[in-house]
Amino acid sequence: MDDETDTRHAEKMKKIKAARDRMMAGKTAEKGLILVHTGPGKGKSSSGFGMILRCIAHGMPCAVVQFIKGNWVTGEAKMIREKFADECRFFVSGEGFTWETQDRARDIAAAQRGWQIAQEQILDPEVRFVLLDEINIALRYGYLDIDEVVGFLLERKPEMTHVCLTGRNAKPELIEAADLVTEMTLVKHPFRDGIKAQRGVEF
Repeated sequence: MDDETDTRHAEKMKKIKAARDRMMAGKTAEKGLILVHTGPGKGKSSSGFGMILRCIAHGMPCAVVQFIKGNWVTGEAKMIREKFADECRFFVSGEGFTWETQDRARDIAAAQRGWQIAQEQILDPEVRFVLLDEINIALRYGYLDIDEVVGFLLERKPEMTHVCLTGRNAKPELIEAADLVTEMTLVKHPFRDGIKAQRGVEF
């Protein structure tokens, strides 16, 4: 690069920084967030567990309540239970994917147990972040009442507690109530080419 290009770049970055500093100066409030990760693409749970790792690194007590997936052995469950059990509580309420159990009554009972645990963890003053993994699936199938879940999050969630809810097809009521909603878009997936779920990528 020549000197003129370097100068133009420096001036541009200086303006961007000034604009960014002005924007950030007005962002001083803090609150516990309701976060939703949804959409057909991969990465919803992965992102949620990424935030769990951040909480652990910052010394923020956290909890995971996993719906639907059952006792399928995942890397995140193995790591948290074996290495970070004191920092993060890990609960599994599902008995497996709905097409595996083929028992609606059992699925509803499991989801209800999970929701009870979730409420207890969210209300616990020691817990700062709660991940409700795949709860959107339980809501989609009517295993949990959407009005009850949203009402609890808006009315009873402690002010500084973060709650992240993952899973496809998030209900409109939940999206409306959330502070942050991310939709994962599917562009390509190896499953379409006959590739099964891979250790370290999907689980």
